[in-house]
Amino acid sequence: EDAVMETLSLTPPELAADIYKTGIYLAGGGALLNGLADRIHRKTGLPVCVAEDPLRAVVRGTGIALKNINKFRFLMSS
Repeated sequence: EDAVMETLSLTPPELAADIYKTGIYLAGGGALLNGLADRIHRKTGLPVCVAEDPLRAVVRGTGIALKNINKFRFLMSS
């Protein structure tokens, strides 16, 4: 909980606005911890969702980014 709160406090305003609109999505093995989403929701007041198939979510997202690498080149040059 503390790590989530600290991260939110350090998040740039434009990204924080998106998080406050859409909520927090949990992915990876930790997302499967019983009660974690509810606990983070109670601490932050934000909607918290577990990603569909959280164990593969990061890998799928990485695959999508690699397939579209030309669209993301500007991020790598920053």
